[in-house]
Amino acid sequence: MQAITRLWATLAMAGMLGLAGSAAAQDGGSPPPTPVTVVTLQAQNVTMTSDLPGRVVASGVAEVRPQVNGIIVERLFQEGSDVSQGQPLYRIDSASYEARVAAAEAQVAQAEAQLRAAEREAVRAAELLQRNVASAQTYDDAVAARDAASASLQVAEADLQTAGIELERTTITAPLDGVIGRSLTTQGALVTSGQSEPLAVIRSIDAVLVDVTESAAEILAWRRGLMTGTLDESDQDVTLTLADGTEYEHNGSLRAAEPYVNEQTGVVTLRLEFPNPDRLLLPGMYVQVRMPQGVVENVVLAPQEGVSYDHRGRPVALVVGEGDVVEERTLDIIGARGNRWIVQSGLADGDRIIVAGVQRIRAGAPVAPEERAESAD
Repeated sequence: MQAITRLWATLAMAGMLGLAGSAAAQDGGSPPPTPVTVVTLQAQNVTMTSDLPGRVVASGVAEVRPQVNGIIVERLFQEGSDVSQGQPLYRIDSASYEARVAAAEAQVAQAEAQLRAAEREAVRAAELLQRNVASAQTYDDAVAARDAASASLQVAEADLQTAGIELERTTITAPLDGVIGRSLTTQGALVTSGQSEPLAVIRSIDAVLVDVTESAAEILAWRRGLMTGTLDESDQDVTLTLADGTEYEHNGSLRAAEPYVNEQTGVVTLRLEFPNPDRLLLPGMYVQVRMPQGVVENVVLAPQEGVSYDHRGRPVALVVGEGDVVEERTLDIIGARGNRWIVQSGLADGDRIIVAGVQRIRAGAPVAPEERAESAD
């Protein structure tokens, strides 16, 4: 009987100890703050840009064509090489043109001799008229013959000049500086003046042009930025992304804007100029142009991994507020810069946005924030 009494006393004591432990757990066992990773934001002025597709265009293009008829006897350039204005490219058989120059020179000499004879005859007629030996009609005829001989000489000299020009054109030269492509004709081919097919094409590719189209609204924003001074000279530089996704190392500038808006598409064609010393840009290449539109002041660049959307589709972010308590903010996003959103309202300078650990927290929960080192974009 005493043994049973001692057993019940032991069980009762154990129960009391268990209840006491449970009460102690309820009083002082709240979970620790959830660790999260944050990025401290800084307000700044940001240049807004628009990305536009474009095509590279040569700054100068010349199709080499013959200006006289004949047989190509020699090609004087290496395909794909640099050529300068006036450099000989092809030579046409010049024998017939040299003969034409010789004939024209002979005609000039004959006309000069006839002019000298006519001048002497006019002088004699003038002397005879003064001595009343010859009539005025004879003098007039002599003067007319002298003038006709002078005109014949001018015609002969013009024929000589024409023959000389045609002889010079038997050597086809480069009309501009640039890079010449492949030859589209061969030695021995017959070419004609004004033919439709060029002999070769020369392109100037340093610098190059890039043609893009931009909406009328974006053009207005860009022009307002220039007029109000929110875009300075450095902000007007245009950057370029190549077809492989890399950024072109040289900045460009706006060269011309078509003063016309397409009625069907509502866009304006812009022509940009980029230096091309290494010849990475080739005519016809597809590129992506980033063009400045204006400057927005006092905005923050929020990491995109720290922004989500609520059930109404609004962008929201969780930030660490006073006392390391989570707050939810609704954002006004006006653009993107690399992997960050440009936020105009909802976030401010010094806010700590949560970028990792958001799945384990909610608004109002205490957290243990840890700063993340931001890499440069």
